[in-house]
Order: sequence, then structure tokens, then C-alpha cells
Amino acid sequence: MMTRQLHLNLFLHDTGHHEASWRLPESDPYANLSLPAHQRLARIAEDAKFDSVFLADSPVLWSDPGRRPAGKLEPTLLLAALIATTSRIGLIATASTSYNEPYNLARRFASLDHLSGGRAGWNIVTTAGADAARNFGLDDQPLHVDRYARADEFLSVSTKLWDSWADDAVIADKASGVHARSDRVRRVDHHGAYFRVDGPLNVPRSPQAHPLLVQAGSSEDGKEFAAKWAEAVFTAQPTLAESQAFYADLKRRVVAAGRNPDHVVILPGIVPVIGDTLAEARELDAELDRLIGPEHAVRTLAQILRVDADTLDLDKPLPADLPSEDEIEGAKSRRTLIVDWARRENLTVRELIGKLGGGRGHRTFTGTPVQVADTIQEYFESGAADGFNIMPAVLPSGIEAFATKVVPILQERGLFRTDYAGTTLRDHYGLPRPASSFDLIGVR
Repeated sequence: MMTRQLHLNLFLHDTGHHEASWRLPESDPYANLSLPAHQRLARIAEDAKFDSVFLADSPVLWSDPGRRPAGKLEPTLLLAALIATTSRIGLIATASTSYNEPYNLARRFASLDHLSGGRAGWNIVTTAGADAARNFGLDDQPLHVDRYARADEFLSVSTKLWDSWADDAVIADKASGVHARSDRVRRVDHHGAYFRVDGPLNVPRSPQAHPLLVQAGSSEDGKEFAAKWAEAVFTAQPTLAESQAFYADLKRRVVAAGRNPDHVVILPGIVPVIGDTLAEARELDAELDRLIGPEHAVRTLAQILRVDADTLDLDKPLPADLPSEDEIEGAKSRRTLIVDWARRENLTVRELIGKLGGGRGHRTFTGTPVQVADTIQEYFESGAADGFNIMPAVLPSGIEAFATKVVPILQERGLFRTDYAGTTLRDHYGLPRPASSFDLIGVR
């Protein structure tokens, strides 16, 4: 019987996840726009046998450009470029179901899966915020429940399109002159509440059948969506107890949806600040926090909480009369996580933005390589995680330290692979290739 193994994903984020990382002497403040910088990071992760690398995205300027590098290259284009300099590691990109169409996006990810030999993954988001909506001709963002209803139909259409070619459609028979069997390529004829798509897709079924489906929302709608569709889940939980509760709840929902809970990999984020000694790690952490620009951080926090920045006093706790989760339409779970955290620890706004500066609500950990490995092992063995979304506070040094100092400890303990056992992203995550629904699709 094979021992359960950790899964590790590297979340690539320009100069690192700490908002002040770009201000360190080592940092390249233009790394967010550099292909060589991304190629170097992906190769470090592949050499360490990570399952995957991940690029987040949003169809809107993501943060105050005065605060940190705010420009974002389109992630599927960047992943296509990374295919040429990697050979095994999975490649996951975020794309929105609110501001794309199923045909184009299904084609893009199927193309990535073919070009990479089966290494593509799609992080599915519904995109919160009125600013994004106004970039697409809308006055305001759609309601939370409507965004998830559209996302559900979006996935239904996408999976039909990926299955519109049977696995045995392409035969490339030179003798007969038949490249593909026409009877094994079918229209999908989808007519729904949000989309009308005839199909078929103009890309044959890909090596993984379809890209690995990843989800990151932790609201009630998000968890129900994940239970139905997700094969991996990125989540933000700042404590072990909260991670255990989320893990148990989501696995229960997966079972209720009629799926195998072992086929949904849960990866909480962790922001490690690593030093050879605890004193070194704490010194780096303190230096980063000193470099945070509070004026930018307060504006960002105010946007998440849906309040005026003038109502937030740096040296006082959060105001008592904040809008509730039910009163906001975007980033519901992240808002609740932050407010609960601040209330539980009685944090001032200054203390809160210091904690958020490192990981935006994800678990932050400052310590030695052994201490980081101990924390990861504790979560993994206590029903809190199937692995981790590694979010280095500083890049490239953070992933170099993790890859060369933490990964060997995890390998020595038998928790993490020493080499890849397969070639596809599904192989790395221990997930089956989806069966085709081609012969079940009610089409002509």
C-alpha cells in the first residue's frame, strides 16, 4: 500500500507574497513582467519535484500601483512560454467565468494541455468587484449567487466541449486518407440560461481529457461549487483549527455530491519566512513589516471591508459596525476571515495590516527549515491539508530556501516524492483521468 504523499504547489507572485518584498535590495522590481524571472522560478520548483506552479489573475488592476508591482501578464500566455523551459511540473492559471466565454476558454486550456503534454490546470474564479464589471460594460458586478450560477453552467458547457471529441476520434490513417473519424466528433448543442453553444470544440480531447480543475472560493456558494467541480482547492485559513474545520466540511460536501473525497486535493496557503536560525527568520520578517507603506495598506483593507478608509484608525481595533458578509457581493469569505481574525486576537488596524502584508489572510510562518517542515507535517497528518500552496514571502530567495532546505527534510521523512512518478498534472496529484461522456451526450 502506497504511503500518502504531500502535494506542493508554488504560487508565483512577482517579487514575493509579502507586499514589501519588492523593496528589498535583492528584489527585481520588474520581475512581474519578466519571462526569465518566471522561468527561473518554475525550474527551481520543478527541480524540487513540486506538483505544480500557479499564476493568479484578475481582469482588473489588482492593487494600488503605488503599493507594489501591480502589472499582471496574461497567465495562459505566460504558462505557454514556461512549457518550453519545463518538462514535468504542472502549470495552473486563473481565468474568470464571469468575464470569458466557455468556447474560447475551453479551447485555450485544451491547447495548453496538448502543448504541455498534459500539465495544464485551470483555477476557476467568478471575479468579485465593480471595477472588473465596469471593464466589461457593466455598471456593477453581478450578484454573488448569479456569478456562481453562471460559473456552474460555464463548467457544464466546458466539459461538454472537451468531450465533444471521443478519445478514439483521431486515427491519422494515411492509407485510407482518414485523419479523424467524423462520427466520433459531435456537436454539444447547449442552450442554457447564460450560454448558447453549438460546438464541437476545434481541439481534440487533450492528454488529461481536460485540464485539472482548481477552485479557490470559501464562501458557501464557493464550497458547494468546489464539491461539484473542483479537483484541487486553494484555501486561506490562518490557524490549524480553521484548516481542520474547512477540510472536514469540504470533504463532507464532496461525498454529498456523490464524488470520491480522495479525488479533491485541499491545499491551504502558507507564507514561510525562513532563516537558518529563528533569529534570522524573525529579522527578515521584521524588516519586511517595517517596509510596508501603511497608507496603501489601509486603502486596500478598506476596500475588502467595504468601508471608507478614513474610518480605520491605525492604532485602534476595527470599527464595531462593519458591513456583514451578507451585505457585500465580493470576496465574502476573505472579508469574514480577516474580520474574525482581527476580532479574535483584538488586533489594531496597524497590527492587522502587518499580518495581512505577508499573506493576505493565509497562514504565515516564521522559522527554521525544520520548524517549517514540522508545521507542514502537523497539518498534513491532522486532517487539515493534503498538501500546501507555497507562497514565499520573498522571491527568488524564498523558494530557493524552501526547495533546498525544507523539501529535503520532507523527503527524508517520507512525506514528499524524490522524483516524479508520472508525466501529467493528474499523475502528480494522484487523480484519475476523467472518463469521456462522449457517448452519453444527447446530441446529433
